Amino acid sequence: MKISAVVYAPAPDGGRRVRVGERFVGLAYTLVDIAEFLRRAGWEDIEASDVETAEWIEWRGGGPGVWAH
Repeated sequence: MKISAVVYAPAPDGGRRVRVGERFVGLAYTLVDIAEFLRRAGWEDIEASDVETAEWIEWRGGGPGVWAH
């Protein structure tokens, strides 16, 4: 199964909207949150460290280390 994900720029509170496929799945405040959203979308074995390096995640407004404006 191939999943594409987009993590949008941080909001003023540091949260980042996350879209998996065509659906917005939530507001993430950590890489762990993104991993959980992806698990719910069907990736059972994904961890936060995988989120950081996944080539199929598009990071907008900063990479995986950017969480606050």
